[in-house]
Amino acid sequence: MKVIDSINNSRKTAFSFEILPPLKGNSIQQAFQVIERLREFDPKYINITAHHSEFVEKLQPDGSVRKVNVRKRPGSVAIAAAIQNRFGITAVPHIICKGFTKDETEYALIDLNYLGVYDLLLLRGDIKRLETEQHPEIYHDYATDLQQQVNRFNQGIALDGSSFEPPETPFSYGMACYPEKHETAPSLESDIFYAREKVKNGADYLVTQMFFDNTKYFDFVARLRADGIQVPIIPGIKPIVFANQLTVLPAIFKSSIPEPLASELRKCRNDDEAKQIGIEWCIYQCKELIAKGVPSIHFYTFMAVESVSRTAREIY
Repeated sequence: MKVIDSINNSRKTAFSFEILPPLKGNSIQQAFQVIERLREFDPKYINITAHHSEFVEKLQPDGSVRKVNVRKRPGSVAIAAAIQNRFGITAVPHIICKGFTKDETEYALIDLNYLGVYDLLLLRGDIKRLETEQHPEIYHDYATDLQQQVNRFNQGIALDGSSFEPPETPFSYGMACYPEKHETAPSLESDIFYAREKVKNGADYLVTQMFFDNTKYFDFVARLRADGIQVPIIPGIKPIVFANQLTVLPAIFKSSIPEPLASELRKCRNDDEAKQIGIEWCIYQCKELIAKGVPSIHFYTFMAVESVSRTAREIY
């Protein structure tokens, strides 16, 4: 069942989880163990993040230091197929345009279609550690450009313009949105414009960047609805697990920390206390979201599996 159908057909607020592929050289069993811990909450789908290669400094035998281009985590295609076949849960690999060529994207779509993975999340991807120049003839600039390639693939049009038999099951996909404005957007109005474009061009649903202030989400959804955007707007939630995230998360993700939460975090003497505060706040957030009738809640689980599990147990 497609993600959008699972969301629309759910009799209560649906849950989904996002996991990272294991580091290169590690076993997929690590990812399986995370899913085993969370499957009791009946996730409607599981997202698998994608990661482009990065330049890292490595010491050479002669004592010099050289930058080497490495990909620290394997691609999401094989992992998505393994998860979907092992657990029978819809897997949603991230497809990103930064760090992946248009050709690499086409081969990923061919493989996913062959493997029976038909749901995607289309994203621009992180550019902070991307040092290679992204030539527009080779790479997409934005997620909306990537979206057009997926749409053409669904129509049976290859990257080189040639035709092929369209996939029997076209890809369905969601895309991202930003309740507190994307860091590179000139305004929230610009974000809303591009959210509308994503939906107009085929996105079945939108998933938000993490947020900790529900009023930001509710206000954002109201703006989207007023602008004619009617697809599900899925809140992305992550519990705070470390005391330093009070300053780290706003700096990296531009997610504001509401003062009641910030005040409690400032009192914490260690990460264990911060983790408990994070769980309590996350439960509060989720209960309010559910009471307001959100269609689904998407949990970001990186370094927070235990906190997500404890939260889900309270609200499931």
